[in-house]
Amino acid sequence: MKGVSCVSLRIHGIAVFCAIASLAVAEAVFPKPGWKDAPDPLAAPNAVPGGEVSNFSGQSPKSLNYYLDNSVTASDVFSRLFETLLAADPITYEDRPALANKWSISDDQKVFTLWLDPKAKWSDGRPVTAEDVKWTFDAILDPKNLTGPFKTIMEPLNSPDILDERTVRFTAKEVHWRNLEAIGGFPIMAKHAYAGKDFNLIHFEFPVVSGPYRLGEWKEGLYVTIIRRPDWWAIDLPSSKGTHNFQTIRFKFMDDRNNAFEAFKKGELDIYPVYTSRIWVNETSGGAFDKNWIVKQNVHNYEPARMQGWAMNMRKPPFDDVRVRKAMAMLLNRWKMNETIMYNQYKMHKAYWEDLYDAEHPCPREPLPFDKTAARQLLAEAGWRPNPQTGVLEKDGKPFVFRMLERDPAFAKFNAIYAEDLKEVGIRMEVDQKDWASWVKDMDNFNFEMTSCAWGSSIRKDPEMMWHSKTGKVTGGNNYCGFADPAVDALIEQQKTIFDITKRHDICRQIDQMLYDQHPYALSWYADSIRMLYWAKFGTPPTVLTKFGAESGALTYWWYDEDAAAELQDAMANNRSLPKKEFEVYFDKTFKR
Repeated sequence: MKGVSCVSLRIHGIAVFCAIASLAVAEAVFPKPGWKDAPDPLAAPNAVPGGEVSNFSGQSPKSLNYYLDNSVTASDVFSRLFETLLAADPITYEDRPALANKWSISDDQKVFTLWLDPKAKWSDGRPVTAEDVKWTFDAILDPKNLTGPFKTIMEPLNSPDILDERTVRFTAKEVHWRNLEAIGGFPIMAKHAYAGKDFNLIHFEFPVVSGPYRLGEWKEGLYVTIIRRPDWWAIDLPSSKGTHNFQTIRFKFMDDRNNAFEAFKKGELDIYPVYTSRIWVNETSGGAFDKNWIVKQNVHNYEPARMQGWAMNMRKPPFDDVRVRKAMAMLLNRWKMNETIMYNQYKMHKAYWEDLYDAEHPCPREPLPFDKTAARQLLAEAGWRPNPQTGVLEKDGKPFVFRMLERDPAFAKFNAIYAEDLKEVGIRMEVDQKDWASWVKDMDNFNFEMTSCAWGSSIRKDPEMMWHSKTGKVTGGNNYCGFADPAVDALIEQQKTIFDITKRHDICRQIDQMLYDQHPYALSWYADSIRMLYWAKFGTPPTVLTKFGAESGALTYWWYDEDAAAELQDAMANNRSLPKKEFEVYFDKTFKR
């Protein structure tokens, strides 16, 4: 699934004092006095570096440059090659040092100065400099470069000023709570290695990196590997201990999750997060499962629920009419899909941000019902009438026929149910199945009418990238539907200057209601846990995964356990069982600081 994958920390003495004193405005300096780098509270102190993990990574991406391909695979690889200026504390989510060891924020919230850690170096031994920061920022904002979603994030900032080799200052055009997150959160690339190249062609070769891994082998359509760097500049920091443990991480590309599951059972993949309820309920028993050679765990943490459904292109008929969109949503029998295909493992969406609602803030509505009668009435109000001879709905002499752009073969069974219900009311769906690269190209050019997709979320909700009217015109952006509403734009603008997250969430709940009323998506369902399968040869922290993250946390915190691997091999050779691990894992019950 293409998604918002999310877009995720030291100079002391006279030089810093002089730089601070030179500012024209008062400012706050971070980290606060007394802060010291400390061990990661999620990392296991007994983790041992080494070994390999093979991970299913969906379809082959069009690029490993995350700036050009906003996909989960590109994010997983790129974020381990290139570091950001700041990072987020894994428990509090507060900003902490990364490439920058110190930063300041002016009292007017518009000037940000960052000092790069003097230890930070590129893999070729050269220092990470302010020039690298400025070059990367300018590359993102260059109109020639296809960095759409990142342009939206960075546009409120001016190109940074270089104060000296290790000091860079950003000035914002406007106050926005997101500015520091944007400054601290974009991966920095080496100017001396990539300047002069066509940025849009930097896909699979990254000779100079700063992160804990370097690029290994790239086999188009098959896999890519990344290799642990023993010379990573931050490898000996307390916060790095017990993290980034695998010597090799292999991302294997497969078009179909069912095929990936078969490969997993054969041992060709080591980790398999389960997105298919049929597999979770019916196909995780017997053999390796009953003998506990494969570990099955249901992990409950604070990862924000993904939003998923069928996106409608509001830029052109017939989905430019809210009555049609609501009808399409009411013709999606997701309850039947959940019962017959997914074994009632999912909850029905009633919001675009499910985690905004809790006991203190209950959701004010129920999921939109499946209702053909109401859908027919809405379609009639929109001018669609059945042809007496064919039964197909028509308007102005044109039949209601639309193209479902699809790139995930696993969705064929869902689309079949949807198509049957649509057909009964006179709408014909034509499925256009494409590979990932072709699907992305069509989406980038708004060449679609409807498509299925899922989006990750964040603790800090930022509605601008998906729902501001200006983002619906950005090539490669996240506003697939072309959603545009002046009232939503106004609320998005209002929340920009609010630094209290609880108040921003109040505004996001208002936006959520407006989105729900306008139905840019036919919303589907969501899960409130992460279903994990993995071969019993790995060590894991007690929490298994992170507090806020998904299954990719395994690649950061797990390790290859030679003793466990030997025990597994012996058990398989002698057909004996291994001890069973806890099935239900709750973060709050297992985390001990």
